[in-house]
Amino acid sequence: MNLDPQFLELAIPLLLRGALVTIQFTAVSAAFGVVIGLVVALARISRSPVLRGVSTVYVEFFRGTPLLVQIFIIAFGLPSLLGDWANMPEFIAGVLALSLNSGAYTSEIFRAGIQSIARGQMEAGRSLGLSYPQTMWYIIIPQAVRVVVPPLGNELVALLKDSSLVSIIAVTDLMRAGREITGTTVRPFETYTLVAIMYLCMTLPLSLAVRSLERRMKTG
Repeated sequence: MNLDPQFLELAIPLLLRGALVTIQFTAVSAAFGVVIGLVVALARISRSPVLRGVSTVYVEFFRGTPLLVQIFIIAFGLPSLLGDWANMPEFIAGVLALSLNSGAYTSEIFRAGIQSIARGQMEAGRSLGLSYPQTMWYIIIPQAVRVVVPPLGNELVALLKDSSLVSIIAVTDLMRAGREITGTTVRPFETYTLVAIMYLCMTLPLSLAVRSLERRMKTG
């Protein structure tokens, strides 16, 4: 692999800008994904059959279909079906697709965490005069957070890697920057090796942080 200074001078700034876009995508999508996941998890364990049914369909669809197909549906399918008003900037389309996909997986993490809390905790909260929402918010969810934080970290790592798919809708993230550099330099091996190294530089610290957090949780 020949990484001459001229090639690096061209590639590194573009890849760094693409990496910044990737981090922005991941952070925004993860934040929305956590909110969506918690709401959907509560809907899936609610007593309402309508809420359980709608939330189950949502989770099964977004977990059972490829993320790339979901991106295409949101970026191209919705405008075709609903008209120009459904057109949205590529960044927003990408964030929406990643958030909805992440929310489906995150909801299962939250649901498992909530259901792992002893049933007596809910009964204790209700016996103290708290309503069901109050018991969930003040007693059950805080305990469930301790359980779900490590798998949420793993989901964040997966989301960062999955964000590379938004390059297909002309978002200039790290992967798209690599494709553009390859088109200019015709040096795919060197370019994509640098792209892989940059993804590794982003995911490795996250993975190490998740493992450290898991050890602390177990010790606690």
